[in-house]
Amino acid sequence: MSADAANPATPGPVPSGPHRRKSRPRIDLRRLGRAALLGPTTRDRLPDAIGHVAEAHRAHYPDAELDALRRAYVLAESSHRGQMRKSGEPYITHPLAVTLILAELGAETTTLTASLLHDTVEDTDVTLDQVRDEFGDEVCYLVDGVTKLEKVDYGAAAEPETFRKMLVATGNDVRVMSIKLADRLHNMRTLGVMRPEKQARIAKVTRDVLIPLAERLGVQALKTELEDLVFAILHPEEYEHTRGLIAENASRADDPLTETAEEVRTVLREADLPAEVLIRPRHFVSVHRVARKRGRLRGADFGRILVLVNEDADCYGVLGELHTCLTPVVSEFKDFIAVPKFNLYQSLHTAVARKNGEIAEVLIRTHQMHKVAEAGVVALGNPYAPPPEEQGDGADRAAGDGERVDPTRPGWLSRLLDWQEAAPDPDTFWSTLREDLAQDREITVFRADGGALGLPEGASCVDAAYAHYGEDAHACIGARVNGRLATLSTVLKDGDTVELLMGQDPASEPSREWLEHAHTPVARIAIQRWLAAHPARAEAPDEEAPSAPPRPSADGPAARPASANAVVDRPGASVRLAGCCTPVPPDEVTGFAVRGGVVTVHRVGCAAVKHMRSGGRAEVGVRWGDTTECRVTLVAESFGRPHLLADLTEAIALEGVAIVSATVEPPSQQRVRHTYTLHLPDAAHLPALMRAMRNVPGVYDVNRAQHQAAGAQ
Repeated sequence: MSADAANPATPGPVPSGPHRRKSRPRIDLRRLGRAALLGPTTRDRLPDAIGHVAEAHRAHYPDAELDALRRAYVLAESSHRGQMRKSGEPYITHPLAVTLILAELGAETTTLTASLLHDTVEDTDVTLDQVRDEFGDEVCYLVDGVTKLEKVDYGAAAEPETFRKMLVATGNDVRVMSIKLADRLHNMRTLGVMRPEKQARIAKVTRDVLIPLAERLGVQALKTELEDLVFAILHPEEYEHTRGLIAENASRADDPLTETAEEVRTVLREADLPAEVLIRPRHFVSVHRVARKRGRLRGADFGRILVLVNEDADCYGVLGELHTCLTPVVSEFKDFIAVPKFNLYQSLHTAVARKNGEIAEVLIRTHQMHKVAEAGVVALGNPYAPPPEEQGDGADRAAGDGERVDPTRPGWLSRLLDWQEAAPDPDTFWSTLREDLAQDREITVFRADGGALGLPEGASCVDAAYAHYGEDAHACIGARVNGRLATLSTVLKDGDTVELLMGQDPASEPSREWLEHAHTPVARIAIQRWLAAHPARAEAPDEEAPSAPPRPSADGPAARPASANAVVDRPGASVRLAGCCTPVPPDEVTGFAVRGGVVTVHRVGCAAVKHMRSGGRAEVGVRWGDTTECRVTLVAESFGRPHLLADLTEAIALEGVAIVSATVEPPSQQRVRHTYTLHLPDAAHLPALMRAMRNVPGVYDVNRAQHQAAGAQ
């Protein structure tokens, strides 16, 4: 059975999109396989069966050496000889098809060699040692990784533990996953020979596991075809309806996209901007989604205009011309060149309005961007090869030697491996991974040291802390966003500058509340892992600090006369320093007579002074005497962390100041407010005391108390 005959997503008369190579039709792999079995093969001649693979490969790598491909094919064909697929085809047609898919995407020779051999160790007598001896360590490493993937039992659904095993099997080489994706695509194309229930099971695993991975790795060409094949199996009625819509639109005499494309060509030709303008039809699932979103579809909804240029700067030149000469829909503009998507994708997105009101979407990118948009990490060639200037006799190193640089952005595959090791259980890993796979937008925030962090849209300062510091972020106590103090729950926006404030206490620990604001797997897993390891710890930020004394009452210590010598212009009157503003020398002060022959002394800026002046109360003159002792109330605002109250009280004591009373308000938004009434032996020491309190890690402000006026005193 040919790939075409078994592909339920082939829409018959519907024209293929511009991303298909026009020079080469779909290959009849069954005929190729039989030719491979019957045709002559000499040592120096490339077998006819892989001629199409070689042609596709040389389209990307004109100078590619093909001897390894020839030898790999000879070994694979002889090893699989006599084996048949369920469809009745010789088994060799499968590795040929998988390799052709990868060659079309631009995979390099090592990947194609491993692809031809990817089932030999699993299904034949060929051993890994034999592969290593004949093809080297890199090919052996890839074949071993794919072989381990083949041993993963997917079960009835995408089980969490299954996915963990799959990640471990891939190691940290994206080429293993690329071969697996191409392998699954060919199997999905030929799934028609399976029982319906088995088709549905395989389609569900493809939907839940492999399509999100293809999206993450940027392999859109595989992802879109897999989506259509899954759509046809799991939703056959909706698929047939969508197929009918596409066929009906293809039969229309007029085509608004063709007309718009010609307008775009005219605009760019007159502007002397060389560009290739293509029509890019939407695939089935994309058409289905647009129909659900917009209702009745119009001609321009079935595809998009694709403009390909040579240089990055030309992309913006094209954008300017289109927005000047046509009618732009500004709300549709997105710049994924300046800020690439999480999966390497770069392009400018815009839209133009036609005279009849139809909206035509336009994608603008360079030829290289388009290659990466279609093939993702596959288009990177061998991402682990040293630069040409470093290659030499020792360049063909063993796969396990040294650190492999993860080419995914931003190191996503390496992070996956870290997450699966750090997650306390498979379900935690699976739930956080599913959330991460669902993210399709990324923001870039800048650290205070000039570095950048890539985070998903909606990420908070908690996520930034763990992205930068890993598990050391447990000690984070706050942040400054664009120079302003912010809580860890603050949601970051693209382009923000974030400075993370780290506590010095080694016992600093995360709060369960952080989970409400953590959106990235690295943050959620680190926090959950810590909480699982410390189940008995209480949630209060000052859990181990000494208990604070009770809040003083109106006639408690704070209301008694202070020892600071305030002299009032009323002989015989008693003096009391107001508790609302706790004046100390050399504050500018004033006084008001209250009941019992007492004069209450306030700072001139106190809210109570304004209140009593507006009520017509007569002021009493006050000046400071010679005594330097005083009592003052200070308010310290801080981020919550363990031992904070203990550290603050220690700092106060080291300054030789006595604490009369202290209160700590319940934490709010991860912030804690402390109020201290203090007895100073010398009022002149107050600025030094406030500086000492501000220097305590986690404290971001210390001020004199200022209470609202509560009536006449």
